[in-house]
Amino acid sequence: MSAVLNQAADTQALLVATEVSRRFGGLKAVDGVSLTLERGSLHAVIGTNGAGKSTLINLLSGEIPPSEGRVLLMGQDATAWSQPRRARAGLGRSYQRNTIFMNFTVRENCRLAAQSRWQRAWDWWTPAQRCGKSLAAADEALRKAGLSAQAERIAGALSHGQKRQLEIAMCLAGAPQVLLLDEPLAGMGAEETERMLALLTELKRDHAILLVEHDMDAVFRVADRITVMVNGRVIASDTPAAVRSNREVQIAYLGEGH
Repeated sequence: MSAVLNQAADTQALLVATEVSRRFGGLKAVDGVSLTLERGSLHAVIGTNGAGKSTLINLLSGEIPPSEGRVLLMGQDATAWSQPRRARAGLGRSYQRNTIFMNFTVRENCRLAAQSRWQRAWDWWTPAQRCGKSLAAADEALRKAGLSAQAERIAGALSHGQKRQLEIAMCLAGAPQVLLLDEPLAGMGAEETERMLALLTELKRDHAILLVEHDMDAVFRVADRITVMVNGRVIASDTPAAVRSNREVQIAYLGEGH
């Protein structure tokens, strides 16, 4: 086990999943999946609906426990850790559906996300809205996500693409090193997609990113590595060029003529 931990540290591997599986009754939604997320790299997971992609993210984030396998986070065995503990250790995730506070301002959404990391239970006399560390973290997250100019707008008034950017900003407000992003491009137009891809390219410099996405053109543009899942299992995990030319992938997912 110590050798595995040392390897994770040496290669800048921030999250390592080894043979993780999840059963729901007789159904094995995720079946022996292994992957490594490294700082400075974007690892995409693709597959048809029901392939097990979102279940895999839920396993990695700690939302549900694995039936088998192991998850290392920052070199520590996090298999039994809860979702809040993994978040405090440096893991952030977004969801398929918007999970923002629509009636709050953009900055307040980010401040609340930051507050969950920098809690000050002993400082009960200072209003949370005036916590300097949380406000600074929120403003920095908005800057990175390209939303500084929208800080005082009500979140519900943002465009769909800006709401997805805000979700990522809320992840960043917790100072994560690993980002698990579940379909951040869903429902976006061409211009919004371009902004999001530019943001992902910028973020991967300092983070390890797992991207689950159905937009194949986008995936092949930004991913450094692609894992393809079918019926809960991995059928290929390689560079975009190698995955594109993989005959099994072409038949199972991309289509005969791709």
